[in-house]
Amino acid sequence: MFFGLTIEKLMLIGVVAALVIGPERLPKYAEALAKLTRRAKETLQGAKSRMREEMGPEFDEVDWRKLDPRQYDPRRIVREALLDDTPTATMRAAGAAAVATRVTPEKPPFVPGSVPPFDDEST
Repeated sequence: MFFGLTIEKLMLIGVVAALVIGPERLPKYAEALAKLTRRAKETLQGAKSRMREEMGPEFDEVDWRKLDPRQYDPRRIVREALLDDTPTATMRAAGAAAVATRVTPEKPPFVPGSVPPFDDEST
């Protein structure tokens, strides 16, 4: 349920409200709550129909579950990133671009079995 409310808690709130409000005023408050609920439902339905009118046929094509912010749990995202052993296409493309920038015509790539280049200024 909403906000951690269970059926038992709602029943307890209802009993306490009935005792505090009293039997004389309870029907009037129940009627006011029903009107408020109906008005909120009509407002939400109006917003949904207006959104459907403004978006047109694209409204039905939208996958609303993808837009749910609760799916973006940072712990899950980090865990998936750390457990992902295969490089993604972007990482491969970045690696290829880095290799392409390092290899110049005057400087051939490293050949296995030869002495690697040494840079005196790097250490």
